[in-house]
Amino acid sequence: MLSVAAKFLDEVEMGDELRKSVELFMPYSFKSVNQICDMVKQKERRFVYTTPKSFLELIKLFKGMLGKKKNALLEAKERYEMGIVKLNETQEIVSKLEEDLKISSVEVEKIKVEADA
Repeated sequence: MLSVAAKFLDEVEMGDELRKSVELFMPYSFKSVNQICDMVKQKERRFVYTTPKSFLELIKLFKGMLGKKKNALLEAKERYEMGIVKLNETQEIVSKLEEDLKISSVEVEKIKVEADA
């Protein structure tokens, strides 16, 4: 099972340390499920089967969930980066408006002084 997990997870992009951990976890989790199946058989007198195809489905499920999470994180990163760009643009616009306001307030003061005179 370890070699099957290694073969099918070889095409997935992840670090070496993470890959090794996932490859070791796959057979362990499948073994744990088989132990639970035996417990269900003893306590409930019901048979629950796991097959080699179940193991392949586990790997397929992992790859699918990993892909979805990666896409979600990439989309969140893009939204974050676009937000930063918009904030920077807004900051530039506000600083220009503040400069224009200072100039306008000086002109208004001149006009106010003239009107008072």
